[in-house]
Amino acid sequence: MNVDGSGQTRLTNNPANEGVPSWSPGGTRIAFLSNRDGNWEIYVMNVDGSGQTRLTNNPANEGAPAWSPDGTRIAFESNRDLNYEIYVMNADGTGHTRLTDNHPTPDGAPAWSPDGTRIAFVRDEDFGPEHEGNGEIYVMNADGSGETRLTNNYANDAAPAWSPDGTRIAFESNRDGNWEIYVMNADGTEQTNLTSNPAGDWSPAWSPDGTRIAFVSSRDGNLEIYVMNADGTGQTRLTSNPAQDEYPAWSRL
Repeated sequence: MNVDGSGQTRLTNNPANEGVPSWSPGGTRIAFLSNRDGNWEIYVMNVDGSGQTRLTNNPANEGAPAWSPDGTRIAFESNRDLNYEIYVMNADGTGHTRLTDNHPTPDGAPAWSPDGTRIAFVRDEDFGPEHEGNGEIYVMNADGSGETRLTNNYANDAAPAWSPDGTRIAFESNRDGNWEIYVMNADGTEQTNLTSNPAGDWSPAWSPDGTRIAFVSSRDGNLEIYVMNADGTGQTRLTSNPAQDEYPAWSRL
């Protein structure tokens, strides 16, 4: 759709589920998830929906595709090694490499820094019933080295999204009793609630110029796409449909 919510156009038409779109840096292709072949795999298509091509082929589930800023690689999550880990592959689906492998709990939701040198991700720090579902945000170098924890909260912190200038990371958290959109500096400092709504807010996505953040909210009774200024002001609904609208992703042009 256009950034004002107009011109909504369907790109996939399949009895299976499709979701989690990710634009290539040049704005010519979209990576996405589909279970059309029996399990969740990563596909790519042209921006008009043509040329849908499967990139992964594994009996396990793949998820959360994220293009590198130079368009040559796609990071993703997979449970092919019996635990969700972060992987990277070439943009044509070749050269799968595991980046995380030193932790017994799941890693997922990779997000590249704008300069391509780092990847933010979520690790489930579940070490007992009292902390069940304790997702935390980490960052590592693009080769998997140098893991650093950015959040430290007994609630869930998830869905990291880098600002275009690389100085901030937006994310979702239920630390205040329900899911809200937060932002922090790239070193984890100054964590700030942007949405402050009794309904749930999820899935932040920065505009290419860094002035706005799209997100999902249930505040009007079902999941719809909203947009707000980067400081949390001007929250505006873009979609209005009795079905669920999710996973906003800005084109990079």
